[in-house]
Amino acid sequence: MSADRRLVIVSNRGPAEFHRADGGQRAVRRGGGGLVTALSGLVAHRGALWIASAMTDEDIAVSREAGARPVTQEIDGVTYEVLLVESDPGAYDQFYNVIANPILWFIQHYLWDLSNAPDIRQEEADAWDHGYEAVNSDIAAAVLAAVEEDAEPLVMLHDYHLYTCPARIREARPDVFLHHFVHIPWSQPDSWRILPGRMRERIYRGLLANDIIGFHTTAYCRNFLHCCRDLMELEVDHEAGAVLHSGRQTWVRAYPLGIDAGRLERAAASTEVAEYEAELLRRRRDHLILRVDRADLSKNVLRGFTAFDTFLQQHPEFRERVTFIAHLQPSRTDIPEYAEYLERIEALVAVVNHRHGTTDWMPIDLRIYENFPEAVARYKHFDLLIVNSLFDGMNLVAKEAPAVNTRDGVVMLSENTGAHEELGDCTLSVNPFDIQEQADTIFRALTMDAEERALRATRLREIVHERDPGVWIDEQLADIRAKRDVQATA
Repeated sequence: MSADRRLVIVSNRGPAEFHRADGGQRAVRRGGGGLVTALSGLVAHRGALWIASAMTDEDIAVSREAGARPVTQEIDGVTYEVLLVESDPGAYDQFYNVIANPILWFIQHYLWDLSNAPDIRQEEADAWDHGYEAVNSDIAAAVLAAVEEDAEPLVMLHDYHLYTCPARIREARPDVFLHHFVHIPWSQPDSWRILPGRMRERIYRGLLANDIIGFHTTAYCRNFLHCCRDLMELEVDHEAGAVLHSGRQTWVRAYPLGIDAGRLERAAASTEVAEYEAELLRRRRDHLILRVDRADLSKNVLRGFTAFDTFLQQHPEFRERVTFIAHLQPSRTDIPEYAEYLERIEALVAVVNHRHGTTDWMPIDLRIYENFPEAVARYKHFDLLIVNSLFDGMNLVAKEAPAVNTRDGVVMLSENTGAHEELGDCTLSVNPFDIQEQADTIFRALTMDAEERALRATRLREIVHERDPGVWIDEQLADIRAKRDVQATA
């Protein structure tokens, strides 16, 4: 990729989030999620403008003070040029809390109980028109202003928040190279029939305005191609991974995201993690089961606890010998379905602990907060990691935890995670809806002989270390160069 071409990264959540510290002074923290980690190497090496929504009151203040111009911010040794885009608060609320979450998230994770929800009424139609479309328009306008003087710039968009943004950019600037990576699953055609036709049309036309669309797995690529054929009646080349439309061709490619194993290993060796380790080992029983997740409906936490309950009922010899630590991060608590789910999690934990617990043993140790060093300490010492998601774009925990584990820990992995495409052969695969299978798998993992544990754990570590975020980026840049070459000779 030519170094003189402008690179613009676009996402809903940016690399820097501003807030007011306890003393009242402005402070900045790194943006949440794995996207910042994945792209930090690219930004450090090449430089880029990162455009994102102003999500907090302090983000908005920074945006206004900068006169809607980029600000420079250093985070963890990487200097970011960040442009924060302010949208109308009401529009942003509709964009985020009515359309993106939950409707699109629920569709793409198969979460709707279709006999009861969703109901698409005027409220949802207005939220689409005046919320989702409005914020996408705001972001597109910021991108177009940023690249106004640039020849053939490269714009890399991210995730389900910005599906209609590419079409707006393409209409104004046909020469822009547009690349869009979707970090969550792409579901099968029938799931998209939940949306009214005009919304569905806007999403697909928006995405197909890109030159390349990236997903974590080949299965999601196949689903997207099937959707383009079945829902949009477009010509699809499955072998080439391409959609032909309006005289253009959009490539559809899989780029599995890896982890920054070096960062994890440095954290695992830190004094802060060691302090949490000491407390963990002091209280440890014979076996430690671990899950580290957001308290999201897609993570299937309730069935995981029910499987553990079943395991204890069927194998009473493990009582008082095993502890299940569930380290959950609160997620989208302002959405009613999520608040209710967290209440159900807490209620089920209380039932399981009452049924099996003793005066000095609590089977499930539920922790609901975010603490990265403490999570890493637990990564190092699990005997079984449970990742039983209903559906997951990738699930980086399934890669992170084995990378620093010191006990040849076994991973129970849902066959519906993106990570399963890479890790399935060296994990214990489960159907996330089959509670008995999960209970049996817990028993198998805790009774597995040392040789098999070591073989699986070694192979897991090898796979995890084969790919890092740099590889993920390099593969995308290579395809961008190839697509540009094809377009130049067309």
